Amino acid sequence: MLELAGIIILGILAQWVAWKFKIPAILPLILIGLLVGPIASTYINEDGSKWIEPVWNGTKGLFPGDGLFYFVSLAISIILFEGGLTLKRSEINNVGPVITKLITLGSVVTFFSSGVLAYFLFNLSWDISFLFAGLIIVTGPTVITPILRNIPLKKDVSTVLKWEGILIDPIGALVAVLVFEFISVEGDSGFTRTALIEFGKIVLFGTTFGFTFAHALAYAINKNFVPHYLLNVVSLSTVLLVFVESEIFAHESGLLAVVVMGMVLGNSKLDNIKELLYFKESLSVLLISILFILLAANINMEDLMLLYTWKTLALFGTVVFVIRPLGVFLSAIGSTLKFNEKVFISWVGPRGIVAAGIASLFGSKLIKQGVEGAEYITPLVFMIVLGTVLLNATTARPFAKLIGVFLKRSEGVLMVGASQFSRIIARYLEDNGRHVVLIDSNQNNIQLAQEAGLEAINTDIYSDELGDNIELNDIGFILALTASADINDDAINKFRNQFGESGYYRLITVEEMNDPENNPKEGLFSHTDDFNSLSEVARKHPKIHEIELKDKAHYDELIEITNNDKEIIPLLVKDKHGVLEIISSYNKAIDKIEKGYKLVYLGKPFNVKTKQRGI
Repeated sequence: MLELAGIIILGILAQWVAWKFKIPAILPLILIGLLVGPIASTYINEDGSKWIEPVWNGTKGLFPGDGLFYFVSLAISIILFEGGLTLKRSEINNVGPVITKLITLGSVVTFFSSGVLAYFLFNLSWDISFLFAGLIIVTGPTVITPILRNIPLKKDVSTVLKWEGILIDPIGALVAVLVFEFISVEGDSGFTRTALIEFGKIVLFGTTFGFTFAHALAYAINKNFVPHYLLNVVSLSTVLLVFVESEIFAHESGLLAVVVMGMVLGNSKLDNIKELLYFKESLSVLLISILFILLAANINMEDLMLLYTWKTLALFGTVVFVIRPLGVFLSAIGSTLKFNEKVFISWVGPRGIVAAGIASLFGSKLIKQGVEGAEYITPLVFMIVLGTVLLNATTARPFAKLIGVFLKRSEGVLMVGASQFSRIIARYLEDNGRHVVLIDSNQNNIQLAQEAGLEAINTDIYSDELGDNIELNDIGFILALTASADINDDAINKFRNQFGESGYYRLITVEEMNDPENNPKEGLFSHTDDFNSLSEVARKHPKIHEIELKDKAHYDELIEITNNDKEIIPLLVKDKHGVLEIISSYNKAIDKIEKGYKLVYLGKPFNVKTKQRGI
């Protein structure tokens, strides 16, 4: 009882430490696991026993027999399902081919290069060398996500790393399974036949079970066949059912099945997807906390001593600084990624829970079978996991600044409120190269925004979801555009430090419209327009226009016209290079106007020659 309670308490403590110091939780979790496991047994306890013993002599401990490995497998399935829920097709419009190559061509490069390297460095058999190589193919969302949350990056870069981390987990597991089958089957011809059969079964049953059960669960939820209070537990049991059933038909196909199930559900029209995601995220945090401590504690001191050689550093250095960049650069050929962006993606490749969990599983099985060199599998993989996490957690932010992928000025826009005029403005900003994210608690508004090809999240400003969303790490502007003055004020106050470093604005109130001389600097667009007037103009004239400016006097003249014409609302000023500046109701925010600048406005055209842009 004490050990079980201790694991949970220490795990949550490690999660808090990770949050406090903005590091991946895997780092303190593994260190705690090593402390209460092999390190404690060697240096503290006189009898050499561990404070936490997951498996002892194969028959005793917290998880005797194969209990630990069953628990690890089920927990990983839930973690990967939760990751699959976060994958949205709309995120990969620009970088889809890069992601595809990374999880295919990149995996091939890592597999063969690492296998050859391990063979020559540690004199392992080809079998064990390539099993190690298959296990370190994977990166992991559990370690990449905390890193990306703390670094403002271009959306394409963070999207590549996020998708790779989730999709490559089942691929690495599949490769490891095939190599494991090779070790377990006598003769090359037997392996060839078995490998082809196993590969086909894994892909077939994994995708079929995941796709089918995802649609079945979505249908049951949308038709209210599941009561609300059972929603989360029914979903959890369905994930476990899919994993187990898929494993029965094809061993190690369960991970692929749950990822596919998560992706399908995440991209379906599921009314309760947000609530489901919250529950799975909380459960994943708990499971990750338990898993890493258990797996680290299960390592023995003699296993760690195998790494006490220069060969370990050579292996780690080559994997991180040669093999990973080679895979990334080959995968990014012909893409829109810049050189420094490729370098950063090459630098960030931390391994996570799937690599650690499957390494413990296969390593222990092969040791029991008496396979020579099997004792190297778990410690070598844990070395790669701990080393890459430590390296990336401590250097990713300064390295991003060093090579110039760190966004010095965040130009993305968070728009609070997705009403009609918000969607019109968002479309214009997107068409002019800005990353825009709309949030609204009204599902209908969100659906209309998504149908228009805009990125939109069904949430409110009081949710913690926004603060943890890595897709918002390039946001620098906040536009609060709701009908509620209180919500607009709360949005500014809550998020201006996190998302408003480049500017934060809100619609003015009726009272402020009547007092133009004292308009706030954060007031939006015009001292004569509030939510109602914007909505009315957008209903009558749902178009944004541009008119070229001659000078500051011309700009002032046009602004004066808009103050007197209720069907024209000024929004932005675009300079000669296409840079946009928001017009404030304060009316003193924009001083520099030159010939070639343009006034961007919503409503009917001016009675002069204009350039129109349909929305």
